[in-house]
Amino acid sequence: MKLRFLAASALAALMITSCATRNCVSCCKPNTLSAAQKAEGWKLLFNGNDLTGWNNFRTNTIRAGWQVKDGTLACVNPKNAGDIVTAEQFEWFELELEYNITHAGNSGIMYHVTEAAKSVWGTGPEIQLEDNVAAKDPQRCGWLYALYQPPTDPKTGMPLDATKPVGEWNHMRIVISPEKCEHIINGVKYFEYVIGSEDFKSRVAKSKFGKMEHFAKYNKGAIALQGDHGMVSFRNIKIRPIAAK
Repeated sequence: MKLRFLAASALAALMITSCATRNCVSCCKPNTLSAAQKAEGWKLLFNGNDLTGWNNFRTNTIRAGWQVKDGTLACVNPKNAGDIVTAEQFEWFELELEYNITHAGNSGIMYHVTEAAKSVWGTGPEIQLEDNVAAKDPQRCGWLYALYQPPTDPKTGMPLDATKPVGEWNHMRIVISPEKCEHIINGVKYFEYVIGSEDFKSRVAKSKFGKMEHFAKYNKGAIALQGDHGMVSFRNIKIRPIAAK
């Protein structure tokens, strides 16, 4: 009995240490912030209980395809979901979230979205989300759609892929600042870029976005989640502002 008690105590201590080291609470209670995170300026974009703070693009309502399911913000019916955006707009920020995508699923996260265009992707660059194994779109998870992709992984000869299999939760950290933007998937940095740099503008001009007059032209806008290509769930969506240097 004593040995069982000591083993249980050691396991509990290990879990607490691990959580504290990662400065997160997602392993303890989803959709909450620790006192330290609040002090650091983090804010939840999803409270785990309802859809407060979100609406479909260009509306003040949200379609039935988006639901709160088991503490997640879930696109349960892509045929009646559409893209949703935050009611609040953000300039420069650090965004963290976890996503869980279904077989052959395809979704995306867009930022600096405004109503200057008729679609969210008409203004906001898209961070691709998808099942890298079965989804049909050649743009892979974590890429900045049609603009940036990670380097080749020498082990596979293919672009670096740090995603977990369908059904597992993936962690994404996105940094959007005037000095440098970064995409980090499950702790692995894919690439960095600078919005408005010559390299960025050259890539945009060569892509389908080059003909869109409002694309990536705004330094402030909503965060958008794509909901018309597959079922996907989100949790622990949090953001904190970054001051321009």
